Amino acid sequence: MKLRSLPGYALGILLALAALAACSTLDVAPRGDLDMRARWAVLPFANHTETPQAGSRAAAIVEAVLRTHGITNLERAPQPDAETLFDAAPQPLDKSLAWARGAGVRYALAGTVSEWRYKVGVDGEPAVGLTLQAIDVASGKVVWSASGGRSGFSREALSAVAQKLARDLTAPLAVR
Repeated sequence: MKLRSLPGYALGILLALAALAACSTLDVAPRGDLDMRARWAVLPFANHTETPQAGSRAAAIVEAVLRTHGITNLERAPQPDAETLFDAAPQPLDKSLAWARGAGVRYALAGTVSEWRYKVGVDGEPAVGLTLQAIDVASGKVVWSASGGRSGFSREALSAVAQKLARDLTAPLAVR
């Protein structure tokens, strides 16, 4: 089919879809045989950005999205120094996993925030980058992972872009 043969509105829709597709990059593993009804925990996320509390914000959004996906046996691991403006140094993973073992958790979701900002420029588009890993607490092995980045449009909230990215990254974990 030639582009010239498309009506003007159809060409506009195709261009709009192409523009939207260019706003994100996702690499998401299939979930495999994870028990979605098991006990889960969201660990504190590492913040590798210059934005204060980006790790805490991202973890809260991912936790809420997991609940909307049907993971209801879910809790959030204790946050070290959650009341400070800047994120505390992330707790070593082995300490977080030790807490999870003691709490009877089967899977722990660890995360890293690599971008959480409004881009500098005329438009100031929001941009978010996240990496997620589900860890089998008993073995310490990563059993699922996802990574992605998304930018929005100039009038879009950073938290809305983060929520969309979290929803897309965790889609395979939805309870069926």
